[in-house]
Amino acid sequence: MQNAEACRMEERVMPELQSNKYDVSITLVSLQDGQRNVMKANGEVVSKGPHLYIQYEELEQGPRGEEISVRTTIKIAGNQLKLIRHGGIQSEQSFQSGRRLPGFYRSPYTQFNLSTETNKLDVVREGRSLTVSWEYDLYVYEELSGKFAISLHIQEEPKL
Repeated sequence: MQNAEACRMEERVMPELQSNKYDVSITLVSLQDGQRNVMKANGEVVSKGPHLYIQYEELEQGPRGEEISVRTTIKIAGNQLKLIRHGGIQSEQSFQSGRRLPGFYRSPYTQFNLSTETNKLDVVREGRSLTVSWEYDLYVYEELSGKFAISLHIQEEPKL
């Protein structure tokens, strides 16, 4: 009985002992040039201090029509978001409202530098639910390649 009370006391005093990793369902809606794409995945969220990491795996179509696995990590740190992808492709994009930030894209068939100029970035966190929306211009080799609006919704999955 005393040990259980001590554990509860430690959790109140030391919140870092509480679970900082949980399963989530992810919905990502992307708008580009009037085209709407929706991607749904299961993943996990890891909270480390003030940073939040959302991780999920997706299958993409490769240049020869084959499916390739890509592991995506989204890091949210204050007013900045970083999108990191590994697997069949490697890429990194950073977003911060009002700033143009460098990034890159690499695959077995091509590679190029890119940059993102973020016009809007909103992060709303309610408990273990999270909605992130951002709008940006994508530049490849310093030329405007497209305008994007992204909405990302993350919801904790109940434990069974």
